[in-house]
Amino acid sequence: MSNTEPDFICLHCGLTVSAFAPDGDERDHCPSCLTSRHVHDQHDDGVSDCAARMTPLSVVVPSDGRWRLVHRCVGCDELSEGVVAGDDSPLLLMRIAVRPLAEPPFPLELLGRV
Repeated sequence: MSNTEPDFICLHCGLTVSAFAPDGDERDHCPSCLTSRHVHDQHDDGVSDCAARMTPLSVVVPSDGRWRLVHRCVGCDELSEGVVAGDDSPLLLMRIAVRPLAEPPFPLELLGRV
């Protein structure tokens, strides 16, 4: 999604999405389902030819306090992160944020043995 492309179609839910969030920042994911498209690469020139769907994986909060979404590409498994926009689905953001607590990677009974 670049400044020359005013909107895009979400690869997951089909919503037509503005390439800019309400605050004017460039948007890299759908505000409804939080899915993105693999257009930026973490290596080389920063442009990816993959173009596969990127699913929201987790939320990180760096020292600046601004939430960021972590996505994983279903085509090549690359990870990326992008800033959460003000109109992103708060319910989906919270679901992603609490997933490690709701679905821990180990049996909860192990906590009693610590």
